[in-house]
Amino acid sequence: MGRMLVLRMDEAVENLILDLLEWMGPNPRPYAEVLEAWRTSCPRLPVWEEANDRGFIARSRAPGRGLVTVSEAGRDHLRSHDRLPRT
Repeated sequence: MGRMLVLRMDEAVENLILDLLEWMGPNPRPYAEVLEAWRTSCPRLPVWEEANDRGFIARSRAPGRGLVTVSEAGRDHLRSHDRLPRT
């Protein structure tokens, strides 16, 4: 039973990472906006943290604020799960 719960949690995190990357879309978003929407204090659902650890998020600076966008690795991940439109 414990192993099945871990597998379901891993699958849930994976699906939420894909949702996060889709939600972020192709244009940069303010870091604070993304963090407010996606950061969690639940240690079992580390969506934002896991996406960052995997290199799926790119950060940049604009005057007065930080921006985040989906990195090339993130776009590849979306594409490999048929969640990114092919151009």
